[in-house]
Amino acid sequence: MDGLMKVLTVVGARPQFIKAATVSRAFAALNRSQGQEVVNERIVHTGQHYDANMSKVFFDELEIPPPAINLEVGSGSHGRQTAAMLERLESIIVEQAPDWVLIYGDTNSTLAGALAAVKVHIPVAHVEAGLRSYNRAMPEEINRLVADSVSTLLFCPTQTAVDNLRKEGVTRGVHLVGDVMYDSVLFNTSLARRKSDVLARLNLEPRSFFLATIHRAENTDDPERLAGILQALRETRTRIVLPLHPRTRKTLGDGLRRLSPKVQIVDPVPYLDMLMLESNARVILTDSGGVQKEAYWFGVPCVTLRDETEWVELIACGSNRLAGADPVAIGEAVRWAEEAAAAMRQRKRVDLYGDGKSAEKIVARLMDSR
Repeated sequence: MDGLMKVLTVVGARPQFIKAATVSRAFAALNRSQGQEVVNERIVHTGQHYDANMSKVFFDELEIPPPAINLEVGSGSHGRQTAAMLERLESIIVEQAPDWVLIYGDTNSTLAGALAAVKVHIPVAHVEAGLRSYNRAMPEEINRLVADSVSTLLFCPTQTAVDNLRKEGVTRGVHLVGDVMYDSVLFNTSLARRKSDVLARLNLEPRSFFLATIHRAENTDDPERLAGILQALRETRTRIVLPLHPRTRKTLGDGLRRLSPKVQIVDPVPYLDMLMLESNARVILTDSGGVQKEAYWFGVPCVTLRDETEWVELIACGSNRLAGADPVAIGEAVRWAEEAAAAMRQRKRVDLYGDGKSAEKIVARLMDSR
């Protein structure tokens, strides 16, 4: 391989750290196999997630080198946050002059990284391209659409994502590589079993509890939807572990005291602890895209607290059920999940999300594109 390829990776939120760790390992493996540095990756952390439990701990735990640059943007409105990232990223990209800007997912960090790069004529590679909820009220949907429209390489996790792009007339630079989150789960689950003591810490027995996560703005910023979800949690008779996102905790305020004693609120947990909670839960309730997939990989039925999902394969294969924020619908979905739990753990899963070598395929495509 001739010449050094420079990659600037832009991350800012918890799921992006996990995805980036997988690809960073693949870059490092390529360098080792060549006996020299053929890829130089610099990670820029926008600071979109600035709480230590949502950020620094992931770099430590996943053994990723600390970000070369931390913009420390913090929270704010979509416009203010994205504008601050865009302004700072542009100068960094001009200064670093990378061959590629690598972006992940659908956050404001994704959008800012894509726009900053394309404006100064640096090609963009988008990991997790082609996802669509077809709900433009979601900020994430706008971020996806814009990021895909300016990307030169579009790395799709599923055939559905490829098909979505084709329907929009996008076929050039599109590659079906599988899901880097699957790579990560395969790599980290055995490590979690050795290192995590979260079950003992929280006094949990396997399959004795539900796991819930609530963080999307469509739920946390809508009092009626949030009230419906909380009512459903109160009415659930099984113990629920709820790692609470800082924004959700702030939104709930005094409402936390009105939750059932069966709802155990904990701070956001490190990734390895989360894998242990997911793999040992009886049922998972979530509005997170990543957690929906992890539930599938662990054979745990999932109730999705949204009206739609980008991961339509999970609905089609019967491992996931949409319940929205209506307490009656959530209760019905929970009853379905409890009945399905034992059978689902024994069911052989098809490879909806690739073969666990997505990161290697991404790195190979980037190298081929030089």
